[in-house]
Parts: sequence; C-alpha cells; structure tokens
Amino acid sequence: MEKNNYIYMKENPFSRFLLNDSRSAGLWLIIRLYVGFIWLKAGWGKIHNDAWIGENGGAAVTGFVKGALEKSAQSNDVAGWYAMFLENVVLPNGKIFAFIVAYGELLVGLGLILGLLTGIAAFFGSFMNVSFLFAGTLSTNPLLFILATWLVLAWKVAGWYGLDRWVLPKLGTPWSKFDYE
Repeated sequence: MEKNNYIYMKENPFSRFLLNDSRSAGLWLIIRLYVGFIWLKAGWGKIHNDAWIGENGGAAVTGFVKGALEKSAQSNDVAGWYAMFLENVVLPNGKIFAFIVAYGELLVGLGLILGLLTGIAAFFGSFMNVSFLFAGTLSTNPLLFILATWLVLAWKVAGWYGLDRWVLPKLGTPWSKFDYE
C-alpha cells in the first residue's frame, strides 16, 4: 500500500496487540513495575552508600572498574576496547561516574514505576545493563536488558497505566504531527 510516496506495511496482529494496543497495557505494567523496582532499589542503595555518594564517593566504581580490568587481563570476559575506556575514562573520573550511575539507576526506576517517559527510561536502563555486561558482570543484567528492550519497543502502551497516558499527548507524539491518511 502506498500513500504520499511512503510504503506502509501492515503489522501482524500479535505485534500490533503487544506494541500498539492499550489492552496489552496490563502486561507491560507488570514488567515495567518489576524492572522499575529493581532499578529503584539499586539506585536507592547506592545514593545512601558512602562508597558511591559521599566522602568516599567513587570508591565503589573504582573497585568495580579494577575488577573488570583484572578480568580483561585474565580472560575475554571484558573486551579490550571497553577495558581501555574503563581505564582511561571511567577510572580517573570515578566520583562523577558513581554519581551518574547511582542517580541514573534511581531515575530509571522512578520513570518506570511512575510510567513517565517509559521508553526513554527503559532505554537508559538497557544502556546501563549493556555497560555492566561489557564490564563482565552477568547477574540480572541479561534479563533486565531483554525486558527493558521490550519496554522500549512497547513505549506507546507500556506507560498507559502511568503518567505517560497524560504526559505524552501534552508533549506531542510522532504520529500526532503527521497525517498519514
């Protein structure tokens, strides 16, 4: 089907339901709250930990980076280019990165729990998960990365039971600026 020199492909009913239909919002609410709670809990713990924020701020990041650098020297768990980034950028700026990680985790958690800018919050959550994975840390990062990626794909309905239902129409959405009919 072609309109206005654009080619439109019909979406299959399953992905249309999951990613575009507010009837699937309950499923996304459960996933969103689960991922959001994990991020909120992690960030809250870090901002109340002296090794992250405070007099010893950056000590936790420094320890984490040194552990990742040891892994890169001993095995292929940490790619060489990422080890160089950690050693030359993160390690000398441990306090700044500790602040960014701690408050980033907290903000991602709040965004997901409140359903506020859900797609953006999920994107930054998945970005942090990938960063931790590149540093050789598994833990819950693969699962959280997958769930966050799904939330990014479902951003139109993932925040339906949240603030996005009212905020996104006020901010404007890509499909409201164009007439595709």
